[in-house]
Amino acid sequence: MKRVITYGTFDMLHYGHINLLRRAKELGDYLVVVLSTDEFNWNSKQKKCYFTYEQRKQVLEAIRYVDLVIPEENWEQKISDVQDYKIDTFVMGNDWEGKFDFLKDYCEVVYLPRTEGISTTQIKTDLNHKDMAVKGDK
Repeated sequence: MKRVITYGTFDMLHYGHINLLRRAKELGDYLVVVLSTDEFNWNSKQKKCYFTYEQRKQVLEAIRYVDLVIPEENWEQKISDVQDYKIDTFVMGNDWEGKFDFLKDYCEVVYLPRTEGISTTQIKTDLNHKDMAVKGDK
């Protein structure tokens, strides 16, 4: 069985996330998704999520491509995750190109192209502008 792992926040899940998960699963038989905890997002990334860790985990677990969801609590856990879960392939979006090449000593590292025209940041920006426009109409 070929095991694949990917990492992310997966807040405000969209079709770009689904494309990444589908393409990651196509590289193996078993997909582990390592989901950033709320504390890790805030303390290490200064990122506040719309949905809690438990809510994001529940959504990911409902996706047919995902076999297991585990917490990401720090940047350093990647090597131990690869070893503990007997990972063959590490997958990330190509916006991270080169950042995880140190894992090549432990498994194959693949950077997948991002889905064009979609990102959580863009969705939040668009919603904020739409909200401001509605408030301006009142």
